[in-house]
Amino acid sequence: MTEKQNEFQEDDLFEENFSNSSFEEEFLVHKKTDANRFKLIIDHEERPKKTTHSAKKSKVEKPEKRSVGSVLRDGAKQITASMIILIIGFLLLNWSAYYQIGKSKISKYLGVREENVLEELIEDNTMKITEPDKLLTSDSPEIQKKQIPELNLEIAPLENRLIIPRIDQNIPVVRVSSENLIKRDWGALENDIQDALKGGVVHYPGTSLPDQEGNVVITGHSSYFPWDPGRFKDVFALLHDVVIGDKLVIYYGQDKYTYEVDEIKIVLPDDIDILKQTTRDQVTLITCTPVGTNLKRLIVTGKLVEDQSPSSSGKIIR
Repeated sequence: MTEKQNEFQEDDLFEENFSNSSFEEEFLVHKKTDANRFKLIIDHEERPKKTTHSAKKSKVEKPEKRSVGSVLRDGAKQITASMIILIIGFLLLNWSAYYQIGKSKISKYLGVREENVLEELIEDNTMKITEPDKLLTSDSPEIQKKQIPELNLEIAPLENRLIIPRIDQNIPVVRVSSENLIKRDWGALENDIQDALKGGVVHYPGTSLPDQEGNVVITGHSSYFPWDPGRFKDVFALLHDVVIGDKLVIYYGQDKYTYEVDEIKIVLPDDIDILKQTTRDQVTLITCTPVGTNLKRLIVTGKLVEDQSPSSSGKIIR
């Protein structure tokens, strides 16, 4: 058989096999699959890429440029809000002291003045003593009871006290040991004073006592922590209301000493001149100012105008 005859025979065989139904179906399936695969490749290349959700989100959340004015306005709002919170907190911590201050200012504005029994202690009792008239009495005991006047005696307290009628304060005066002052242990001395302030106002150790010549220094709280156990945390809250010419009284050893305010000033905490000895007899009151802070010190000084101790025989000083 020649080569050409063989080629014809192979072509006849291929036509015979292709005409076979199963072979034709398999060929069509492969052809269809290849066509679909080719279509998918083209669609993938031509179709625009979809942006993901995260990409869209990041594009949306991209911060815009802010002007200097808007930044300053937001900063001012935050500062204002912080200041309001601080002020409210400050007033809550010092509520008792500022309640007294507010009440006092409202009373002054309305012209209301409450009767103050402490003012009787500073009345001028220096009248000239004249020869007394004879007291005429009846023989009847019942009538005598009405004729004899009541005794007007001033009873001195057993404990040492400071009385300031202007601000309606009658406060115990607590003494502190000078031991830590002599040792120059300032931290321990400060602790002694703070502990003593729970019981009243404190006579500053190392300064004169009322029955001695010189400067009597007394310190007290204008405001203190509300959780402090002491009852005298704000006894000097109204000390700012004291004016020149006001009188105050110290009872020491059941003797009465009257002082007249002649100087009011504000100094820094490190000003120790207020503790120094003086040539005249005086009292110096110290408290923190502004109320609720320890930034500065309010100093109220008064000269001795009346000494009713036995050693002075009721000496009046002008």
